[in-house]
Amino acid sequence: MTRYTGLVDHYRHRLPLAPEARPISLGEGRTPLIRLQNLPSKLGFENELYVKFEGLNPTGSFKDRGMTVAVTQAVHEGARAIICASTGNTSAAAAAYAVRAGITAFVLIPEGKIALGKLAQAVVHGAVVIQVLGNFDDGMRLVKEVGQTTPVSIVNSINPYRLQGQKTAAFEIVEELGRAPDYHCLPVGNAGNISAYWMGYSELTGRTTLASRAFGDAPAYDRTAVTDTRPVMVGYQASGAAPFLRGGPVKVPETVATAIRIGDPQSWDFAWAVHEESGGWFDECDDDQILATQKLLAETEGVFCEPASAASLCGALRDIRSGRIAAGTTVVCTLTGNGLKDPDIVMKKGLAGLIQVPAERSAVEKCLTERMR
Repeated sequence: MTRYTGLVDHYRHRLPLAPEARPISLGEGRTPLIRLQNLPSKLGFENELYVKFEGLNPTGSFKDRGMTVAVTQAVHEGARAIICASTGNTSAAAAAYAVRAGITAFVLIPEGKIALGKLAQAVVHGAVVIQVLGNFDDGMRLVKEVGQTTPVSIVNSINPYRLQGQKTAAFEIVEELGRAPDYHCLPVGNAGNISAYWMGYSELTGRTTLASRAFGDAPAYDRTAVTDTRPVMVGYQASGAAPFLRGGPVKVPETVATAIRIGDPQSWDFAWAVHEESGGWFDECDDDQILATQKLLAETEGVFCEPASAASLCGALRDIRSGRIAAGTTVVCTLTGNGLKDPDIVMKKGLAGLIQVPAERSAVEKCLTERMR
C-alpha cells in the first residue's frame, strides 16, 4: 500500500503543476464525508445529508488544500516569501506551509474580531503578523498593492493555484459517493471556495469553468470525464456580510462568523458564474440562526465546526424544510473550519450552564440520575 503524502502527489495529474515542482505538504486532504444520521430523522427529512468536514485538515480548515498548491508553485518559481490578508484561517495555513517550505510568511489581519485560535497558529508558526487598522477588505487591497512592488507571492484566493488545490475536495466527494451530489451547499465569504468546488465538479465531467479558463498558460493537466453530473451549487452568507444578497460590496461587514466577515469578495465574477451555470442561488442566515445550527450539529451528530461553517448547514436545513431543496435528494454541506478555531462564543454560553456539586458520590449520582438521557 502506497503511503498517502498529500494532495499534490495524489492529484498531481489533475493539477497544473510542473512535474519537477517539489510538493510542500502537511498531508492535507482526505477529510471525512460524514453522513448525518440523527439530525435528518430528528427534523423529519428524507434527504441523504452529508457534511464534508474540512476542519480536520492539518491547520483545521479548507485553506490547507489551496495553500499546499499555492506554496508548492511559489517555491517552484523561486519565491522566498508569501503574503496574505486574512480573517484567520488563511493566515494559519499560510504560516504553516511557509515554515514547511523554509520561507517567510507575512500576514495582514484586520483590527479586532479575529479568532484567537487562528491568530495563535500564525504566531506559533513564526509568521510576521501585521494588524491593519481596518477590515479584511482593507487588508486585501493593501496586499494587492504591495504585491505589485515587492517580491512576495500573494496566496489569497486571487492566486489561481489556491482554487486549483481547493477543487480537490470535489474530487474526494465524487470518489466516495460514486457520483456528484444533487446539491452542494457552502458558506460564502471571499467566494473562492464555491468557485473551486464548481471547477472540480466540472472538470470531472470534462468541462471547464470561468475559473479554470481564466487560469492562463499553465502546464496542461488531466480533465478526463469520470462522471456526467454536476450539483446545484448553493452559497450562504451571514446577513451582516452578504454582498451577493445586497447586489454589491458591503462597506462595514459585521457577523460573529468571522471567517466570512468579508464585504467585497475577490472571486465575485467566478462565484456569480457558478450561480448561473449550476442553476443555484445565494441566500443569507443571521447570526442567531448560524450559532443555533452550530450547536444543533454538535449536540446531535458530534461534529464541532466554527460558526462560519455552520452557515452552509443552516441554509440547507431551511431550504430543505421549505422545499427549495427537493426532498429525497443527496445534499453535501461543506464545513470549512474546526470549532476549536473559534470557541469563544460557545464557551461564554457554555460556562453559564456549568454544574457544580460537592465532592461527594451522592451529589454526583444525583446529577447523573437527573441528567441521564
